[in-house]
Amino acid sequence: MTPVEALQPAIVILGAGTVAALTSRALRLSPMVGYIVAGLIIGPYGLDALREGDTTHVLAELGVVFLLFDIGLHFSVTEMRNSRRDLLILAPLQIIGCGIAFSLLALLLNLSWPVAIAIGMSLALSSTAVVTRILSERGLNASPLGSSSVAVLIFQDIVAIFLLIFANSLTQDPEQLTQTMLMAAAQSIFAFIAAALIGRYVVRPLFNILASAEIEEIFTMTAVLIVVAAAVTTGSIGLSLTLGAFLAGMAIADTPYRHTIQTEVAPFRGLLLSFFFVNVGLMIDVPSLAVNLPIIVGLAVGIILIKTLITFGVARIYGRTAPGATQLSFLMAQASEFTLVVLSIAAIRISTPGNWISILVAATALSLALAPFWAGLGMRISHSLAQRLATSRSKDAEEAAPSAKHGPVSVIVYGMTETGRTVMDALAALHVPHVALDANTDRFINAVSDGYPVSFGDTKDFRLLETLSATAARVLVLGEPRYAVSSQLSEEVTARFPTMHRFVAVNDPEEKLKHETLGMTARVVQSKMDAVALSTDILRHLSVPDEKIAKWMETEIERIERDAAPAEDAQASEPA
Repeated sequence: MTPVEALQPAIVILGAGTVAALTSRALRLSPMVGYIVAGLIIGPYGLDALREGDTTHVLAELGVVFLLFDIGLHFSVTEMRNSRRDLLILAPLQIIGCGIAFSLLALLLNLSWPVAIAIGMSLALSSTAVVTRILSERGLNASPLGSSSVAVLIFQDIVAIFLLIFANSLTQDPEQLTQTMLMAAAQSIFAFIAAALIGRYVVRPLFNILASAEIEEIFTMTAVLIVVAAAVTTGSIGLSLTLGAFLAGMAIADTPYRHTIQTEVAPFRGLLLSFFFVNVGLMIDVPSLAVNLPIIVGLAVGIILIKTLITFGVARIYGRTAPGATQLSFLMAQASEFTLVVLSIAAIRISTPGNWISILVAATALSLALAPFWAGLGMRISHSLAQRLATSRSKDAEEAAPSAKHGPVSVIVYGMTETGRTVMDALAALHVPHVALDANTDRFINAVSDGYPVSFGDTKDFRLLETLSATAARVLVLGEPRYAVSSQLSEEVTARFPTMHRFVAVNDPEEKLKHETLGMTARVVQSKMDAVALSTDILRHLSVPDEKIAKWMETEIERIERDAAPAEDAQASEPA
């Protein structure tokens, strides 16, 4: 093969990918869908400018490798510890329920049970790229909805690692499948332990040395080296390249250089992942699509409806309110980029009869395209359900404030402003018993829809505080400054609850002085960082250990910086 022949596929993919990215952005579609359509157009059933080959397969494999590396970068032990309840209960229930449903349906295609499980479990996964993009666009990353969604996605990504190992092992002798999987599981556990140790004792010191060298491209070069070397290492011992890439990301995740590496590798990740999706388009049998269009549409709608219903049921069992469960289930309803990865594996393609691979790929792409619209519908339904809570005050305490049931309440938060939400995030992360109130209908509806446990009512309604077991609270937090309300409330609170400390977020120094004359601790809050500072004041007043506060602050500041980064806003193809 001449150099020109070797480079031609890359040139064609780059040209088609550029047009696809611009077009999908103009149409407000996921770039993944645009890249798949580009593959259809330049493939053998379109312009016939490119066919599958060794070059396209290598580029596609590298795209998945860098995707898994990015996922590993988000596998922070600290964040996992804070989300452990979602990770250990909600996420497993969701993927088991959806996986069983889709696996049973896959058996109807006359597939063997291992192949049906591989396809069924891949359909149970949700798109990390699409979900995190929707959350970021709507500013919901720090909300309970965002935290639960990310926890479920991370659990799904871990499942996807082993699903890829399982799917690739299907080329083995069926009688040795169990033995192969057990061996792969043992090797994977060993690899996870090795990655954790290498991250702590090798990667962190190495990057400390590199940082002191002050060479601009050194982080990019070293990060790519680590990704490729780790992928080749796991591939050479019989595991997948993707597992090595994931472990490489995990080894870096808890170092101070995590975000720097993520920024440096982002261009490689986005570019190579686009190659993978274009290659998926090349695999699709276009003539069969026109014939099977009703089946494709019905299958895509079926995937979305089944996942919505099962996820809603699981979320309700888990304890989510109806509005919160609704928004979560609609958000997670699409198929995943990993579905496409599994469907592209040779063992799956060979074992699946007829044109079902092309049909499943097309249905997956359609579900990804519909995801933003479906999530928007879920938000509207969630708001409607929250509106019913707002007009049914007698049920609020029981329905919308489950946190009151887990012991004596330490904090009352009034006003679900952005500051009130940040305080709630801090209290929830550090497991401080609390309740929240808001008499503003719009704020209440938005907060309940986003997963916050809020009751509709006013702090001056002391009967409601008794219902919520909040009369012994040590702290009252006012999320909005209204001096007249604060003055009246201070008199009543001081008379009834003399030991209750009052914090308030104010807009300027003048309001700060006025509220301090009432005996309140006031802090000027004009940014998210100011809200974090107020939250730390409250946590210290509650005698939360400084090391726990520091860890929460570090996580929250990282989240704020990540949300504010322009590169993250522009990227729509990877997890966040």
